Amino acid sequence: MVGLGSMAGNGIQSMLKEGHRHLSGLEEAVLKSIDACRELSAITRTSLGPNGMNKMVINLLDKLFVTNDAATIVNELEVQHPAAKILVLAGRAQQEEIGDGASLTISFAGELLEKAEELIRMGLHPSEMIIGYTKAINKTIEILEDLVEKGSENMDVRNKEEVVLRMRSAVASSSLACIQVCPKNPANFNVDNVRVAKLLGGGLHNSSVVRGMVLKNDAVGSIKRVEKAKIAVFAGGVDTSATETKGTVLIHSAEQLENYAKTEEAKVEELIKAVADSGAKVIVSGAAVGDMPLHFCERYKLMVLKISSKFELRRFCRTTGAIAILKLSQPNADELGYADSVSVEEIGGTRSMCRDSRIIPGAAATEMELAKRLKEFSLKETGLDQYAIAKFAESFEMVPRTLAENAGLSAMEIISSLYAEHASGNVKVGIDLEEGACKDIWTLKIWDLYVTKFFALKYSADAACTVLRVDQIIMAKPAGGPRRDAQPGGGMDED
Repeated sequence: MVGLGSMAGNGIQSMLKEGHRHLSGLEEAVLKSIDACRELSAITRTSLGPNGMNKMVINLLDKLFVTNDAATIVNELEVQHPAAKILVLAGRAQQEEIGDGASLTISFAGELLEKAEELIRMGLHPSEMIIGYTKAINKTIEILEDLVEKGSENMDVRNKEEVVLRMRSAVASSSLACIQVCPKNPANFNVDNVRVAKLLGGGLHNSSVVRGMVLKNDAVGSIKRVEKAKIAVFAGGVDTSATETKGTVLIHSAEQLENYAKTEEAKVEELIKAVADSGAKVIVSGAAVGDMPLHFCERYKLMVLKISSKFELRRFCRTTGAIAILKLSQPNADELGYADSVSVEEIGGTRSMCRDSRIIPGAAATEMELAKRLKEFSLKETGLDQYAIAKFAESFEMVPRTLAENAGLSAMEIISSLYAEHASGNVKVGIDLEEGACKDIWTLKIWDLYVTKFFALKYSADAACTVLRVDQIIMAKPAGGPRRDAQPGGGMDED
C-alpha cells in the first residue's frame, strides 16, 4: 500500500514509460495547441484567393515545390504537432471529398481557434465554446441553403458556359471509358482484353473507345506524358529492399553517419540510372514507390506508374509486351515493353460539380452575409455560448480581409463597405479585386459551389471543436528512441 501511494504521488508520469511527454491544463494543452494551429493557418491564409502568394517548400529529398496549393504545402511541411495535424487531416479530407477548398478549410479553422483563444483568456470555458460553435455551424448550414442561386441545381455538364460559370476551368465531357483490344487473329481473342472503366459524372452518350489500356489512377511524380516509350515493370515495387539477414553497423562519428547515408543514396541512384540507361522511359511498380527512388526517377526523367492489382499488372504486361521483374534492377532488352504514348488525361471525374451543381455568391459575398446573419442570431441567444457564436460570425471576416490584403487593398475599407451593402439587403455584393471596389457578383460572374463551401466550413468547425475538446496531450516515446520520421499523435500519421 505504501508503494502504491508513492507511485500515485508522482502523477500520470508514474504510469508511463520513461521518455513519454504529458501536457495538461489550459495553458499547456489548449492554448499551445491553438497557437500551433494558428501558425499553420497563417501559412495557408496568404495563399487564399486569386492573388494568393506562392510558398517555396524544400522537402527532405531537397525537392523544390513552388505552389500556392494548400494541400501540397501542408503535406510537404510534414507537420508533427498533434493539434496542427488535425487541421492537416481536415484539409486533406476536403481535398479528397471535393478536390478544392483545402486552403479555406485550414485557414478558417485557424481563425476559429484564434477567436476561441480570445474568449478563453477572458474566462469562457472551452466547453461553452464548443456548444456555441456547434450551434453556429448548424445555423451556417441553414443560411447557406438560403443563399443557393435558384435554378442552379440543374446543370448540363456538356454546356461550356455553365461549367465555366461554376469552375472557371474546362471539364472534359467524357466520363465513361471503354477499352477494346482485338488481335489480328480472332481465334486468339481473349475476353479479358475487353475492359470497361467507369468514372462517375456522365452517361452512355459520353462514352468513348480507347485502343490501348486505361488505368484509373494518376502517375506518381510530376512527369505525366511520354511518347514512344520503352517500359520496365517491377512487380516487387520501386524501393530500397531490406537485407535478408540482420546486421549491426557501428558508427563512431558524424562523418561516418553522413557517408553511410550517402552510400545508400548512391546505391539507389545507381539502380535508377541503370534502368534509364537501358532505354526505359516509364517505370511501372507493382508495390510501393519509395521517396528516394522517386526522387532519382524525376532526375532521370522517368515516368512512374503504380499498379497495385496483380491482375491489372498482368494485363498491362500483356498489352505492352513487358516482362515483370521481381526486384529493382537493370532490365534486359527483351524484358522491356513498349507503348506509343503513355499519358495522364482527365476524361471525367467524381468532383462536386457533377454531384451537386448548386452555386452560391462568390468573391466573399457569401462569407459577409453569413457573418451578418450569425451576428443577428447570436443576439437572440441568452447563454454564454452567444459570445462563441458571435466570434464564429466574426471569423468569416477572415475571407474578405485576406482577399483584400493579398490584392494590396485596404481590408478595413473593403469589410466596412461590404457590411454596409449587406445591411442594405444587397446579399450578392462581393469584392472586385481588379478595381478594388464592392460590386454585385452578377457583374463579376464569380460563383462558388455550394458543396465546396459546405464541406469546407463543416470540416473547419469540426477540426476547431476537436482541438478545443483536448485537455491533455500524451506523446509516447517511440521504441528504440526518437526517429526522424516519428509522428507524435499516434493515429494522425500522414502516411
